[in-house]
Amino acid sequence: MNQPYSYIHPQAEVADNVVVEPFVTISKGVVIGEGTWIGSHVTIMEGARIGKNCKIFPGAVISAIPQDLKYKGEKSIVEIGDNVVIREFVTVNKGTEAYMKTIIGDNSLLMAYVHVAHDCVIGKSCVLANNANLAGHVEVGDYAILGGATNFQQFTKIGRHVMVSGGCLVNKDIPPFVRAARHPTTYAGVNSIGLRRRGYTTEQINQILDVYRILYIRGFNTSAALKIIEADIPSSPGKDEIVNFIRESVRGIMKGFKSSNEE
Repeated sequence: MNQPYSYIHPQAEVADNVVVEPFVTISKGVVIGEGTWIGSHVTIMEGARIGKNCKIFPGAVISAIPQDLKYKGEKSIVEIGDNVVIREFVTVNKGTEAYMKTIIGDNSLLMAYVHVAHDCVIGKSCVLANNANLAGHVEVGDYAILGGATNFQQFTKIGRHVMVSGGCLVNKDIPPFVRAARHPTTYAGVNSIGLRRRGYTTEQINQILDVYRILYIRGFNTSAALKIIEADIPSSPGKDEIVNFIRESVRGIMKGFKSSNEE
């Protein structure tokens, strides 16, 4: 339903039952799926691909050009999955020639004032709390929760089922299944509660705990810890996911916590 005070470009593809509130601007080439609601004063720019049953709240700006001086006008896009909720004044920038797209997975929630920069990839069922800021090329795994006022340096990677405490500045990769907190951002335990909610068994969680005890608690450096983990802990999807994540990390992973006495 198109309100008389909104503007939809004739070359936009908007499903018939999409609700568009007053003072919305939808540019050419935009695609919006069935059942989506667009709140007032939302701006959706060229290159946006928005799925079904999404809710985009007032003041959001979707698919603006990257805040990257290397951007030269290439025809990049933003892909937003189904059932995504984007709250007030969120900004999501389209990709650059590096990846050509920015992606937000199904069932994710972006709370007010979140910024997702160019070429970011956010998995499914993620929660980004108020004022979370992602620089370019950040990758966030499925079911991750990023606390309020967190800041993520470009090219950082966040594993699946991670929980990052509010106010963290993240400049290293965070491996799967953990909680991250403090300043500088360090390991704060396994996200056991989140894993239980998502169907992980006690046995699976205990094995993940064993992996991280070796990696973060027993005092080994990362290379030595990986050798012990490979030798002592049986192969499983959880263990293999952690090991592969660490081996593929370019920035390196966050450190373990040390008390002032230990330092």
